[in-house]
Amino acid sequence: MSNPRKTLPKYSSHLFWDINPNELELELHKQFIVQRVLQYGLMDDWKLLIQSIEIKEIAEIAIQIKDLDKRTGSFISALSEIPKEEFRCYSIQQSIPPHWNF
Repeated sequence: MSNPRKTLPKYSSHLFWDINPNELELELHKQFIVQRVLQYGLMDDWKLLIQSIEIKEIAEIAIQIKDLDKRTGSFISALSEIPKEEFRCYSIQQSIPPHWNF
């Protein structure tokens, strides 16, 4: 007997442009989903994410994302009350900076 899959909420289609979102499971692919929502999501995607995952757990995942933009890092830091300096996006600089710094 197979385990019932926990289906994902209806996130924006552009978040998972390179994969079939129907194959994603929340618990199994949590880090991937959080990263995509933080980097490319809309406000509605954010609202769906915090309904599914607690802020502290989102922050624990965000801490590990090296290429997270600093604005998003600050946002998650403020919500979770974790110092910005603990986020990898603040401690690791990219060797080739992005073209646009906005």
